[in-house]
Amino acid sequence: MKKVKKRVKYWGPPVLWAGVIFCFSTLPQIRTTEIYWQDFILKKTAHMVEYGILAVLFYRLFINSNKSKTRSLVYSFILTIVYAATDEIHQLYTPGRDARVRDVLFDTAGASLTLYWIKEILPKAEGKVKYYAGKLEII
Repeated sequence: MKKVKKRVKYWGPPVLWAGVIFCFSTLPQIRTTEIYWQDFILKKTAHMVEYGILAVLFYRLFINSNKSKTRSLVYSFILTIVYAATDEIHQLYTPGRDARVRDVLFDTAGASLTLYWIKEILPKAEGKVKYYAGKLEII
């Protein structure tokens, strides 16, 4: 039973988040604003954020599965990009949507920036950021 709880604890969030992304991909495209460049920036930022979150959740999964930090980063990156590509394939068959390589590139950028932050920036904040009892405190 302990093994099942651990799997749910670490596999649940990335699977759930992938489901959220999938649901967003089934919605028809709508314009967020009539100004093209604002619409473009908003949507591509959303791509980067949602896939950055997915990369973090995959990283959390792998780092807690006794993988090294490097392997956890690599596996997280690969799985995130594979999911981004399959999501675009899914959109090929979704009415009101279209698939774009450009979107996978934005997804890749979001995952890359987030994983870079985990690898390079977060360790330098050690001692300045404390996490305890479910709360984040910046000193």
